Amino acid sequence: MLSKTNQKKIYSKLNNIYQLHCNKEDVNFYTSKVVQLLNQFNQKNKKKIKNITEKTSMLICYGDSIFAQNQKHSIKVFKNFFQKRLSKNFNTVHFLPFYPSSSDSGFAVKDHYKIDAKLGNWSDIKNFSKKSDIMADIVINHSSARGLWFKNFLKAKRPGKDYFLTVDSKFNTSKVVRPRDHKLLKKINIFNKTDYLWRTFSPDQLDLNFKNPAVLLRFIKIMINLINHGVTIFRLDAIAYLWKESGTKCINLSKTHEIIKLLRMISGLLNTQTLIVTETNLPEKENLSYFGKNDEANWIYNFSLPPLLIHAFLFENNSYLYSWSKKLPKSKNGNCYLNFIASHDGIGMRPTEGLLSNKVLKDFLNRLKKNGSKFSYRRIQNKSKKVYEANITVFDALKKTNYDNGKFAFERYISAHSIMIAFEGVPAIYFNSMFGTSNDEAKFVITGNNRDVNRYKWNLKNISNKLNNKDSKESYFYKKISNLLSVKKKQKAFHPNANRENINLGPKIFSFKRESIDKKQTIICITNLSSELQYFKLNKKFLKYKDLLGSKIFFTLDKRIKLDPCQTIWLSNR
Repeated sequence: MLSKTNQKKIYSKLNNIYQLHCNKEDVNFYTSKVVQLLNQFNQKNKKKIKNITEKTSMLICYGDSIFAQNQKHSIKVFKNFFQKRLSKNFNTVHFLPFYPSSSDSGFAVKDHYKIDAKLGNWSDIKNFSKKSDIMADIVINHSSARGLWFKNFLKAKRPGKDYFLTVDSKFNTSKVVRPRDHKLLKKINIFNKTDYLWRTFSPDQLDLNFKNPAVLLRFIKIMINLINHGVTIFRLDAIAYLWKESGTKCINLSKTHEIIKLLRMISGLLNTQTLIVTETNLPEKENLSYFGKNDEANWIYNFSLPPLLIHAFLFENNSYLYSWSKKLPKSKNGNCYLNFIASHDGIGMRPTEGLLSNKVLKDFLNRLKKNGSKFSYRRIQNKSKKVYEANITVFDALKKTNYDNGKFAFERYISAHSIMIAFEGVPAIYFNSMFGTSNDEAKFVITGNNRDVNRYKWNLKNISNKLNNKDSKESYFYKKISNLLSVKKKQKAFHPNANRENINLGPKIFSFKRESIDKKQTIICITNLSSELQYFKLNKKFLKYKDLLGSKIFFTLDKRIKLDPCQTIWLSNR
């Protein structure tokens, strides 16, 4: 049973959120409901602790990233492939939304309590979780316009009654920060009055009304349902947009942070230890705020890393990557960065705000366009549009630079992943990135959806044949990235919270030092960003270190080290 102290903490958080919207009786009522849910869960479940170590690596995928023509449940197909090809190096899998959905590749959820029949059922997730940690999306900001909740909302029935956010004509939206460029509000006549439905992401994704505490309680129930089916890491999708107030930006509001604090508290009070991950594709300072005072997200996505890392390779210059990484706050125990280069979306540009000038950003986008990128836009103050993300696979993004017409494309791709994997935090690799997948132009022609260029689905027989062919591009990248992960998980200096310090070896080389928490291991990670040979000097004490990646270190007569174009070395003292 929860202690009175913990019950008071839950009451305090709910009161902070709802004191202007509910009376004390309502706050007491919802406190008792939350406490009841936690007590019931803890009575049925023993204490389980989650350890995050240098062995922790995440694979990002869809439930149907792999399919087989003769099998209905694609999660089972994926599980067999994963166990054979990927389980040695990934102990965590992020399954993107597997719920029945009406659009946006799963992010317009129709029913949070079901799994899309094409993908499988809850037992498939539960079975997968027996050997791997599972991260699942809580699509918390919005729900499908074609789902049960909205149908009930229109009839004032439960569940769904008062679940969706409507505002009147007096609500001031002039400062609202937009992530898309469609019309924000939809006029409706309902319950004998005119209101406007709020639609942050698309006309099919209607924002939920978190000023109604029943909505928050519903998502706490959804969390517990997910835990009961094997999920122990929660990705809070689009969480920054959760709370809206007239005359504000309607993003990153204090009530949103309070809701995350409550969810983190609940996560910590459950016998099954779970982690909260916030998905906030925003400028750096705003993204970092979701760590709170070590009382909000356990992990935050390192959103600035992908664009800055790709920019460094495309322009063979580390200036912006180096400056950013030098200032990046060190993570604390219980918090860490979730590092990635690619995801199911594009390469976000909002995280470059304040880091890249308009001129530098323009040149960057032009280079990406030459490499085959599409672009998605967001609306600025209901007037102009601005690039929100570049829609392109990482392989195509890095294929050609202003200095190299593709000669070192493969080396550049592997070295970009080596930096991400070695960087402070937990590495997350998108399924298609394991095989260097190019833009899915055929899918884009059919759907017209920019993001679909990066959402290729593999036929099991096709990918198996590619991997069995040692001369295929897919086999090459699979082996190289698997090796990086295999080496990484054996190094204490690559613990997510191990210390990281930048090393300045000039603009063409990106380098940093990782030191294990017990200070026994030091690794110097060095990458040539350029398509030309580079030479550099290191402190004498590092010259006896060995390259964990197996390269023989070549010295010039004056004791400089030679790096081949786009080569990476990991020098370790042990």
